[in-house]
Amino acid sequence: MEEVQLNMEEEQQTNKGTEFSLLQCKGTWKRQKASRHGLKGRVSASKICESTSSHGTSWTVVSPITFTYTVTQTHDLLNPNNDTLLMGHIRDPERLEAFRSNTKPIKRFVVMDETVYNLYGSQVTDYLEARNVLYRILPLPTTEENKSMDTVLKILEELHRFGIARRTEPVIAIGGGVCLDIVGLAASLYRRRTPYIRVPTTLLSYIDASVGAKTGVNFADCKNKLGTYIAPVAAFLDRAFIQSLPRRHISNGLAEMLKMALMKHKGLFELLETKGRFLLDSKFQSTTGLRGKADPASVSTRLAIETMLEELAPNLWEDDLDRLVDFGHLISPELEMKVLPCLLHGEAVNIDMAYMVYVSCERGLLTEVEKLRIINCMLRLELPVWHQDFTFALLQKALSDRLQHSGGLVRMPLPTGLGRAEIFNDTCDNTLYSAYEKWCDELSSGSKE
Repeated sequence: MEEVQLNMEEEQQTNKGTEFSLLQCKGTWKRQKASRHGLKGRVSASKICESTSSHGTSWTVVSPITFTYTVTQTHDLLNPNNDTLLMGHIRDPERLEAFRSNTKPIKRFVVMDETVYNLYGSQVTDYLEARNVLYRILPLPTTEENKSMDTVLKILEELHRFGIARRTEPVIAIGGGVCLDIVGLAASLYRRRTPYIRVPTTLLSYIDASVGAKTGVNFADCKNKLGTYIAPVAAFLDRAFIQSLPRRHISNGLAEMLKMALMKHKGLFELLETKGRFLLDSKFQSTTGLRGKADPASVSTRLAIETMLEELAPNLWEDDLDRLVDFGHLISPELEMKVLPCLLHGEAVNIDMAYMVYVSCERGLLTEVEKLRIINCMLRLELPVWHQDFTFALLQKALSDRLQHSGGLVRMPLPTGLGRAEIFNDTCDNTLYSAYEKWCDELSSGSKE
């Protein structure tokens, strides 16, 4: 009996394992016990933990992965005197100085949305030629219909043919959210991770796709079913691109801005409530002499980006599935794919949000007055608040799918006031149906289908 006890104690002690730090000396990494002090050489943040049991030996690798990326609001991005497009991603002063003094020609592979290329292709070309850049511009029709692996492979074939240095010559994506997602996925696959830069040209991508780490394409009739979490080295934001957008696409972007306002920032909601139509009319161009704190376009975009980054930065890989930024994204992917290409992404999101506002009201989280303020704000932003294909059966299917990929919980973000929100997992079917009936009764008659 004593021998069995001793064996158990020995195995328990062995199972605790030994933790090793990793030390690099003269180009070779070696492990050293983490308890040793005064280690000389380059010490990694990674560790190896070794444990042995009667079943064998195992090694557990703990390797912190840090992504550093910059989101820069700028203007005159395509002015040849502006260094941002070529150098704005370099943060280290020594690297920047080395880049400036290097006599080797700069190479850049640029992917542009086809429509954006027709509008700005000559300016991008003039910029690159003025800076003596060796370049290849690949215009592509980047729409939801061809947001696929075929498009990704086309980019990869052209990129391979052109040839770039895998760490110092970032791919540049210029276009809307679909373009940025596709190019990001291609870059994450090429040599397992090639740096890339995002230049959003739509309002929606300006405040949403450009500031996060997700890439992706549609697959098996599902939105963004394939993708990676690889942040760009930088995103360069210039509101000048927005002035060429059709009015509907500006409304489309306002939906994502409104999402962040409802979830996190009452002041942003009130700004959209009072100045939203002005922003729509002015296409987010700064009023003369007001570029800065007092300008509604500057204030609203800055607040939208700041609130988005607050939610994304601590959860870049979505280890935590409770995400306020999923508001408006529980039912909308199903709806958007069903009616493609009738609804833009932001329009589908807004329809989802409008319904969820009714759910919040039904649960007593919002007052009737708050509900009406939100719906009226949506309408003033010229966003749809109802759609005939948003059936209760579609809603149930979307929530059932969400349970499967959200750890068995629906994780439903709901506004609990203007600019406040929480995640809920206990909304019953009766509440969902009652909210659905009221939503249809009140909004279906005056909505575009």
